[in-house]
Amino acid sequence: MNDTGISKTLSYWLRHAPEAAGLMLDAQGWTDTSAVMAALRENDASLDFDRLMRVVELSDKQRFELSADTGRIRARQGHSVAVDLDLPPVTPPDVLYHGTPERFLDAILSEGLKRQARHHVHLSADIETANKVGQRRGKPVILTIDAAAMAADGAVFFVTSNGIWLTDHVPPERLSA
Repeated sequence: MNDTGISKTLSYWLRHAPEAAGLMLDAQGWTDTSAVMAALRENDASLDFDRLMRVVELSDKQRFELSADTGRIRARQGHSVAVDLDLPPVTPPDVLYHGTPERFLDAILSEGLKRQARHHVHLSADIETANKVGQRRGKPVILTIDAAAMAADGAVFFVTSNGIWLTDHVPPERLSA
């Protein structure tokens, strides 16, 4: 399995289907690194701890994090399974961004950004990151989010350790294309 395959497998297990690898996530989404290593080795006997660390450290979006002692690992955001990342509410910058494929624009402008099956809507602090996210599945459109107005309206924001901003919903009147 190449590094991209390992990253995609980790995303699937740690965000959506830990049971597919026989993993148990705690309330904050953490699981034992040794259990993840054992499950990954079922597909790649040559996988070692250093390679897993490289995948975690070099992930383009820094999707995963390790505990200080490296004994536990979790996905930083994007879960569809029940977890509480235990993030404190944070005042957002005045403006945040969201990249999305052009084909979703009409629905978003009508209904706003919804979290769908995930726990939160994911937002970026910069246009470059939003563009990378939006271009994964087609021609991207970058939406500008009036985060200051949302916060004034009572919306709660969180920021993950890799700089992804999270909120429950972005109403259509607080975004523009």
